[in-house]
Amino acid sequence: MSEEITYKSAGVDVKEGERFVRLIKPLVESTYGESKVSPLGGFAGAFPFDAGAFSEPLLVSATDGVGTKLKTAFSARRFDTIGIDLVAMSVNDVITCGAKPLFFLDYLATSKLDSEQAAEVVKGICEGCVQAGCVLIGGETAEMPGFYAEGEFDLAGFCVGVVEKDLYIDGTGIGPGDAVIGLASSGLHSNGYSLARKVLFDVGGYSMDSKPRGLSKPLGEALLEPTVIYSGAVLGLCEKFNVKALAHMTGGGIPGNLSRVIPDGLFAAIEGQSWPEPPVFDLIMKTGNISRDEMYSTFNCGVGMIAVLPREQVEEATSFARDLLEAAYLIGEIKEPDTPGPKVRIL
Repeated sequence: MSEEITYKSAGVDVKEGERFVRLIKPLVESTYGESKVSPLGGFAGAFPFDAGAFSEPLLVSATDGVGTKLKTAFSARRFDTIGIDLVAMSVNDVITCGAKPLFFLDYLATSKLDSEQAAEVVKGICEGCVQAGCVLIGGETAEMPGFYAEGEFDLAGFCVGVVEKDLYIDGTGIGPGDAVIGLASSGLHSNGYSLARKVLFDVGGYSMDSKPRGLSKPLGEALLEPTVIYSGAVLGLCEKFNVKALAHMTGGGIPGNLSRVIPDGLFAAIEGQSWPEPPVFDLIMKTGNISRDEMYSTFNCGVGMIAVLPREQVEEATSFARDLLEAAYLIGEIKEPDTPGPKVRIL
């Protein structure tokens, strides 16, 4: 008589999934604050939304992952910060509209669930939600035998926020003479890792434990530095100043992202290297013999979020951001072009 085949013998351990939920329950509940949300473990998450507090509320949503930064986490066997990156990538997109993040959901898919490893990821997600001021309302953990490499997993995140319709920011008010300010990044954030890994590990021959000249920490730590969550600084700027546009520096770097919010007939003249760059960018550029244009078009190069606002508000706005521990710099100006060209020109 043949041996009985079960779901567990096929590679899916339901009991391990239940244990995982028990492990993360206090972590998830730490993000609730005073919000009365539905308990963890249900089929869907509920969030209390007081529509009466708004005249014309707009719900704003975003979804993203962390790309091949996960490969760096696998190499380092460190999973406590990658969840912060996951939250940051969606939250930082939502706030570009001036929206306050309300709640977040995550999706983790793996070949075989390791509850301790997955709980470390959720720990970072919860920390990211606390930083962002939103609630981790739910998620999905999918065990898919044979689909992912052993010990590896994939992540996706989803954020919903809200903003008054008349306060929605989309760049339509931008005009010549407006200033461009940049909020500092902590490093690569979650973009450009395919190029960075190829250059540093394949070409440069570095390891995660290497400490190349110019870096104050091992390379693995520099590459796993969590993405900055800008919600506090950005929403504060939107409340106090006439912020006309916001752009999150993700894939495509400064030209690819800032150009998305610049109206036709205008361009942003950016003074290249007018802000300090984390040393990891110089290491990547020199090791890979990468052009400055390629760097700007791939990485954030030290600027994680960009805001456009009236020139006369720059000094006060940058000072305000710095008071919130977000380094901010005047990096450019909005102009009318004399000749046809791209909407972002880095000088």
